[in-house]
Amino acid sequence: MDHYDSQQTNDYMQPEEDWDRDLLLDPAWEKQQRKTFTAWCNSHLRKAGTQIENIEEDFRDGLKLMLLLEVISGERLAKPERGKMRVHKISNVNKALDFIASKGVKLVSIGAEEIVDGNVKMTLGMIWTIILRFAIQDISVEETSAKEGLLLWCQRKTAPYKNVNIQNFHISWKDGLGFCALIHRHRPELIDYGKLRKDDPLTNLNTAFDVAEKYLDIPKMLDAEDIVGTARPDEKAIMTYVSSFYHAFSGAQKAETAANRICKVLAVNQENEQLMEDYEKLASDLLEWIRRTIPWLENRAPENTMHAMQQKLEDFRDYRRLHKPPKVQEKCQLEINFNTLQTKLRLSNRPAFMPSEGRMVSDINNAWGCLEQAEKGYEEWLLNEIRRLERLDHLAEKFRQKASIHEAWTDGKEAMLRQKDYETATLSEIKALLKKHEAFESDLAAHQDRVEQIAAIAQELNELDYYDSPSVNARCQKICDQWDNLGALTQKRREALERTEKLLETIDQLYLEYAKRAAPFNNWMEGAMEDLQDTFIVHTIEEIQGLTTAHEQFKATLPDADKERLAILGIHNEVSKIVQTYHVNMAGTNPYTTITPQEINGKWDHVRQLVPRRDQALTEEHARQQHNERLRKQFATQANVIGPWIQTKMEEIGRISIEMHGTLEDQLSHLRQYEKSIVNYKPKIDQLEGDHQLIQEALIFDNKHTNYTMEHIRVGWEQLLTTIARTINEVENQILTRDAKGISQEQMNEFRASFNHFDRKKTGMMDTDDFRACLISMGYNMGEAEFARIMSIVDPNRLGVVTFQAFVDFMSRETADTDTADQVMASFKILAGDKNYITVDELRRELPPDQAEYCIARMAPYAGPDSVPGALDYMSFSTALYGESDL
Repeated sequence: MDHYDSQQTNDYMQPEEDWDRDLLLDPAWEKQQRKTFTAWCNSHLRKAGTQIENIEEDFRDGLKLMLLLEVISGERLAKPERGKMRVHKISNVNKALDFIASKGVKLVSIGAEEIVDGNVKMTLGMIWTIILRFAIQDISVEETSAKEGLLLWCQRKTAPYKNVNIQNFHISWKDGLGFCALIHRHRPELIDYGKLRKDDPLTNLNTAFDVAEKYLDIPKMLDAEDIVGTARPDEKAIMTYVSSFYHAFSGAQKAETAANRICKVLAVNQENEQLMEDYEKLASDLLEWIRRTIPWLENRAPENTMHAMQQKLEDFRDYRRLHKPPKVQEKCQLEINFNTLQTKLRLSNRPAFMPSEGRMVSDINNAWGCLEQAEKGYEEWLLNEIRRLERLDHLAEKFRQKASIHEAWTDGKEAMLRQKDYETATLSEIKALLKKHEAFESDLAAHQDRVEQIAAIAQELNELDYYDSPSVNARCQKICDQWDNLGALTQKRREALERTEKLLETIDQLYLEYAKRAAPFNNWMEGAMEDLQDTFIVHTIEEIQGLTTAHEQFKATLPDADKERLAILGIHNEVSKIVQTYHVNMAGTNPYTTITPQEINGKWDHVRQLVPRRDQALTEEHARQQHNERLRKQFATQANVIGPWIQTKMEEIGRISIEMHGTLEDQLSHLRQYEKSIVNYKPKIDQLEGDHQLIQEALIFDNKHTNYTMEHIRVGWEQLLTTIARTINEVENQILTRDAKGISQEQMNEFRASFNHFDRKKTGMMDTDDFRACLISMGYNMGEAEFARIMSIVDPNRLGVVTFQAFVDFMSRETADTDTADQVMASFKILAGDKNYITVDELRRELPPDQAEYCIARMAPYAGPDSVPGALDYMSFSTALYGESDL
């Protein structure tokens, strides 16, 4: 069943959700819905004397939509708007949608704007909502309604017809037989159903459509070609068309409902009679089964073997598991059917059912009790017989288990005891074999009890006349014979192992001594080869001299090392002599070491070859380090001169920039002479760069003869050039400031003296605290706001320092401001007279414009709380110009 078919019957209340989820209609479905919905609407609109041609266009103004709802509902809607504007159309459509919603239909995603705009999907969705509400919702068949009710009605009506199987509202109608069956069921004279063929859907569909239109007044809402040509016809179109048949035949359906009621009564009587027959048959079958089963359960014939008794037990279990449970179910069902039948008869006012004699429920319960009694006795007998046979089988199984364990343990033991692995074993292996043999002897003694138990069990089985006693006796005899053989082989192997151990102990002592002396000597040779071949990296002549001294000391140890080599080889020769004398089969090498005499001689020869090679490498490296030392001294000689020279020049330039000897022009001339002498020093820097290049090519990374590196020299040289250029530029700017401001040489000297005094760090710049102290010493007494204003002038970039140039600019400007303030103060005292204040208008009238505006702007922030409004008093005036200390 498809998605729509799985909906509940109240889905007509939310039909628009299907349209939202579909996003786009299938073109074939859209065509079918257009035709079907248009025909359905016209079937109702023609009652009002009108119709539609294009479903998305003719409903856009909302007029015919409102008319359609009035026809199908029989109710009057609100008066429509007759205007042609969009707002009128939206209003009409909204009235129609509000009416649909008032009928309990929840509209989601369908708005008046989409209908007015001619949205096909939304228009078809709205019409489908109307069809569901007014044509399908009220359909009710056997406690189902809406879609399910319509589907059940179709299934009931078409059930007797061949090749008709209505399961949905799409593919079940493609062959046309469903439509023909509905018509034939209600009007058999209109269609000869026997002549219709399932393989001719077009003929079937067209026949049904034509007959419905001509005789049943059902308009042709579908095209046969569209239905046949579509893999899955549109469900909504089919439902709409089928609902028309339902309403056309609704009168016939009421008659059928009455007939169904009569059929139900007859069906109940038939069902009751069938239940009576079923009870009689089921009771007879169950009693017959009990009668056959009880003799089988009472059979007590014993069996001679455990297997046979187990088979009987298995048969009994099959009876319990397979045969009895269905009968238990039948007995239970029999009682249920009996009780159900009696209840139905009582509800139908019918007399109670009386089974045949001997088939009452009580008779069956009595027979069932006899069955269970026989079953219980049979089970007890089976268990007792099994316990009786279990004892004998237990002894036999115990014998088999112990015999199997013993045979598994002895498997391979004789071959192990006969092997002569000790002939090629080392001493450690011999000792290990002896320990292993001792463990085997202990294990052998422990198994003595098991062998005795096996023999005792075999004897008991013979006494109990076990049916398989011959095989038990044969197996027991084989175990006893093998046990005796293992004891003899064990003693023989112990003697051979002890004899071999004594012989190998002597050889082992020699091997151990060889290993103790060969290992350190071999390590010494390997260390010597590693040292002689090691790639050395030195950076000074002292380091190569140290390597040469160590190499000479190593060569002095070679004679003693050769004596040790000969002694080690002598030990190995003694071992070889013992092996040949006593015919010892040496399967392996020295267990204490892997070092052979051949390896010792090979490494010794290699050491002697590496010594002269090392001599040559040390000599060549010594010559290279001597050359590097010359390069270091050559670079250090120049760097030790240039570095101090740069530092001296930097200090001299600093002194010139802060000293006050001569005029600014004299200082500028002196600085330019310094600049010329510095530029003339450049060739020495270039020469030092060349020496540095040679040092880099020689991969020299340090120089103990100087603390100066080329990087230090470069940075110092660049700082020297930058400092002389910056100092010359500062003096030039000071000359420009002096000339522009009219500052005398004495004033410049005074500025310089003050600046140098408060430049405590001697960096050529004052920090914020130094600058504040300088201003205070010069008579300034300002608050934080005034000091912040001054700092914004001398330090616009907010670096936290004041240069001499900025200091000169500020002092020259303040000097000019002070002169102007004195003039204004004198004018104020004359203009104010006895009243001690002057108005703004008086000030602007009596003073020149620049002085008046300066006075107003400077004094306004200092007006006191008691000042005359619109006037400037003497106190505010004086505070602004001279500070609070002058009040």
